[in-house]
Amino acid sequence: MRIPESELIINGDGSAFHLHIRPEHLADKVILVGDPGRVEMFAPYMEKIESRSASREFVSLTGTYRGTRFTVLSTGIGTDNIDIVMTELDALANVDFATREVMPGHRTLDILRIGTCGAIQPEIPLGAFIFSQISIGCDGLLNWYEGRDRIALLDFEEAFKTHVHWDKHLPDPYFVRASDKLIRLFEDSTVKGMTISASGFYGPQGRVVRQGLAMPHMLEDFESFEFKGYKITNFEMEGSALAGMAAKLGHNAGTVCAAIAHRYHKDANTDYKPRVEQLVKLALDKLSA
Repeated sequence: MRIPESELIINGDGSAFHLHIRPEHLADKVILVGDPGRVEMFAPYMEKIESRSASREFVSLTGTYRGTRFTVLSTGIGTDNIDIVMTELDALANVDFATREVMPGHRTLDILRIGTCGAIQPEIPLGAFIFSQISIGCDGLLNWYEGRDRIALLDFEEAFKTHVHWDKHLPDPYFVRASDKLIRLFEDSTVKGMTISASGFYGPQGRVVRQGLAMPHMLEDFESFEFKGYKITNFEMEGSALAGMAAKLGHNAGTVCAAIAHRYHKDANTDYKPRVEQLVKLALDKLSA
């Protein structure tokens, strides 16, 4: 079946509409970063850089590290951008851009998001690397797609909504597990995480500036939630959509973040670039092993 031009827009140079990446420039190993400026942090590690692209917040490079080919791509902030990124990455891997038909077989990508986050459990130290073994989507994105219940942890969802007194005006949350492959790769070097992906930086993460919250005790309720050996460890803003869309599209994905703020201890580290650089090296080493 041919995918119409209106549903998958391809640029005149044969690249994906938003990402401006051509199919031949997509590696099987993909690292996502939020900040476009972080893409260049990977360049010094590459033995060879074969392509670069830039369009709005979507900046990328494809190169080789220790013999393994990587695409590094910035997504900007938010799960809405992950919807764009994951749809176009999957199309680049599994759609013939000449015929607009899905290719036979399936090309599976390994996709790791690295970023920064705010920890909420008292025992997690500032600067810790937290791998989101389970991501909690409070954004509603996955609810727009059919079959979300097939990849969601429904028992976690119901327990969570009951425990935190989920407000009826908010979209249903969804819980999705990261790829077992990536969990195994990072479990010896990261904190086991269950992560809230918030739809904003202030109110959706329990910050009060000049407006009150629909769930005034949300931080305390999130901190005290525990189910099947998991506690909510941190906030970030993209991982749930990545885990959910990857699971539905047949890719391996996960998120690991450096904790640069601590909501429980009311502490933050604004000089966090060296820690992110360590995370860059860890990601490259683990994915190329």
